[in-house]
Amino acid sequence: MLDFINALDQVFSIPVLATILGASLFGLFMGAIPGLTSTMATALLVPLTFFMGPVQAISAIVAATVMTIFAGDIPSALLRIPGTPASAAYTDDAYLIAQKGRAGQILGLNLLCSVIGGIIAVLVISQFAPALARVSLSFTSDEYFWLALLGLSSAVLVARGKPLKGCISLGLGLLFAMVGIDSVMGMPRLTFGNMDLAAGIAILPTMVGIFAVAELLRKIPTLSGPQAVTTPLKPGAVFKGTGKLIKEHKGSIAGGTTVGTIVGILPGAGADIAAWVAYAISKRFSKTPEKYGTGHTEGIIAASASNNASLTGTYVPALVFGIPGDTVTAIVIGVLLMKGITPGPMVFTTEGPLVYSIYIVFVLANLLMIPLGWVAIRCAGKVLSVPSSVLYPLILIFCIVGAYSANNSLFDVGIMMGMGVLAYFLEKNEFPTAPLILALILGPIIEENFMKSLIKANGDLWMFFDRPTAMWLGFATLLIWALLIFGGSLRKLIRKKVVLASA
Repeated sequence: MLDFINALDQVFSIPVLATILGASLFGLFMGAIPGLTSTMATALLVPLTFFMGPVQAISAIVAATVMTIFAGDIPSALLRIPGTPASAAYTDDAYLIAQKGRAGQILGLNLLCSVIGGIIAVLVISQFAPALARVSLSFTSDEYFWLALLGLSSAVLVARGKPLKGCISLGLGLLFAMVGIDSVMGMPRLTFGNMDLAAGIAILPTMVGIFAVAELLRKIPTLSGPQAVTTPLKPGAVFKGTGKLIKEHKGSIAGGTTVGTIVGILPGAGADIAAWVAYAISKRFSKTPEKYGTGHTEGIIAASASNNASLTGTYVPALVFGIPGDTVTAIVIGVLLMKGITPGPMVFTTEGPLVYSIYIVFVLANLLMIPLGWVAIRCAGKVLSVPSSVLYPLILIFCIVGAYSANNSLFDVGIMMGMGVLAYFLEKNEFPTAPLILALILGPIIEENFMKSLIKANGDLWMFFDRPTAMWLGFATLLIWALLIFGGSLRKLIRKKVVLASA
């Protein structure tokens, strides 16, 4: 209770409330511009967090992320262009409804469902995470090794595209994670005599490069030619008839929130996957599945609640185990480490006010989304008319300043640019970048705990399965590997049997 009271004192201070408001407005703007994702918005906030305390810094990230996910629905409905990947699942439905003169209604529905899903998820997670943290206090290096490895494996499994390409991206991340001083032997690795690499590849410039610079590189072709001007639809009345629709599809909200919370807890999944899963499940159990994709609200309600609910879920593995739930929480872990806070089960004991502050800020940001979201919907036309030729160069300048200010090093600017170019070519060839980031963060955790367990067991690998929790985590990891390796062959075999049976 004392931690909760301290958290209230910290969150309801003038600097933190001002930060939440400013980050919320920033998140709404970033989400409403097609192509600017929540991860990019978070990466651009990192330089500002250098001058903030832990609670203020995390509050800025939470508020911006919550607003960005909703704001992505605005160009989705008005232009048929998802503002963020989390809005892609229901873009066609939202746009077709907007074409019927109900743009304000559908965006108001997006807004309210996002708020409901987000707040319910916070209430559930706030009860679930501390219990999980108490269990994890009994974890040894065996469990942490398997848990980190399970996180990496899950990231490859849920990544878009072919699993082999996900594995290659993961391998690159592990290679980058090896750069620097060996944590066990204290010997330099892959530094090539460069003292700037002795501390390893900095995570924050890497993330800014991968998520911001790479995105800017993808936008260059659109800036070189004539700019096509698209006039968005006028939103019209907001919230009209939304109460009736929410009451009619309350089961979809409950299902979407549940799916979003669960998917958010899975390392590497995130809001966009949560939205697709919720939309697919909603269609599967709907009484009118044929209406999906033709301008139907049921799937929109489920997916809107799901993508916002997943945001809270991603903080569970990040805070409890130090394993990022998505790319945003990967940045959060980097910010916490920069503040001298190591994510893990002890955070709930040593940094209790910070944990409660995150819950409170999530609730505040979701409630603040109602008035700010209404304003954003009404001003959508002006927000969407910002010229890209002006916006993107300003973002690049901000990225350079942010990467330099991390360690006052031009070398980090080079890391940022190099990683941006690498991510651009990876994604151009359909290689996912999320496994690379997760491998860069989890690689040292895997190596350190693997060596600890190996030394403790005198080289006996079977000792990794000697504890019940470690055994189940190990089996889960090996099962995912089996799915990655033999999943394609298994699907072909099942399809062949189905064809033969139907012949």
